[in-house]
Amino acid sequence: MKMKLGEALVKDSLITREQLRMALERQVIFGGRIGTNIVELGFLKEGELSAFLSQFFGVPAVNPKDLAAIDSEVIACFSRELAEKYRGIPFRKDRKRLHVAMSEPRSHKDLDDMRFTTGFDVIPYIITELRLIFALEKYYGTERDLRYISTFQADDEVKTTDAENKEKLMKLKEEFAAARNKDEIIGLLLLAASKVYSRVGLFVLKDKQLKGWKSKGMEIENKNLGVAADSVFFEAISKKSYYRGPVLKVPGNEALISILAGAPQDCLVIPVLIRDKVIALMYIDNGNASVLDAGLSYINKIVSIASLSFEMAILRSKIMDL
Repeated sequence: MKMKLGEALVKDSLITREQLRMALERQVIFGGRIGTNIVELGFLKEGELSAFLSQFFGVPAVNPKDLAAIDSEVIACFSRELAEKYRGIPFRKDRKRLHVAMSEPRSHKDLDDMRFTTGFDVIPYIITELRLIFALEKYYGTERDLRYISTFQADDEVKTTDAENKEKLMKLKEEFAAARNKDEIIGLLLLAASKVYSRVGLFVLKDKQLKGWKSKGMEIENKNLGVAADSVFFEAISKKSYYRGPVLKVPGNEALISILAGAPQDCLVIPVLIRDKVIALMYIDNGNASVLDAGLSYINKIVSIASLSFEMAILRSKIMDL
């Protein structure tokens, strides 16, 4: 039996078994392919997934440049119905061969059907679900779910260079290292996060209760929230890992929904850890009607740096008290 994609990614050490478990749990809630959920969680970049899929399926991966401006004559080889049915998009034609990017290139039945319908010898290429959905919308007008939109805004439209990101992160590291107390650390953390997201808030965890501490774009100061098992905060606390997903309209989220004046369809909750203990939670969203971008690694790094900065501040205080 052919190994499943998720297991193959773990076997090749591209993701951990724990990351696969998180992606599978997310897939149950949001649907989509396992690879899509892995990318959305920030465990792999779309390009890394594409390269692995090529190896996994044994067919070449479509070059994103080949999808940038597909000739209308080539697009016309597939009707919208055909493209949606077989989850494929034609991108090049030469003589009697039609090169098609597909999310499932191993299906001999689909390939035979496409060859019969189009009259071309169909040459399959692998394409990630994320990029296929983007292309179907662009060339066939297939509406894509809002969850996919910011993924490609982040990947294709507002991408910063690695050098810029490294320079920005290095400056932040220096600032966090120089911070002398918790107020300076919190200020740096909120400022950095608010440059990326429209609403950010820091909640302190004490005696299984959350208390609003500081925020930007939302009012949480001195507001108390519970951490019931159905709240967005529970998973981040119990698993000491971030939660990304909607703020569901359930009893455990009622207080948060009241603060936000609505239930965001996409939010991020990151635990702030000191010596493996959750001391606070960082809540992030882009408003009730917007989604977050897929580049979550940057903000996760910032929170990790802030956690270390808190530990350094505590050690300084202990030294001064000796």
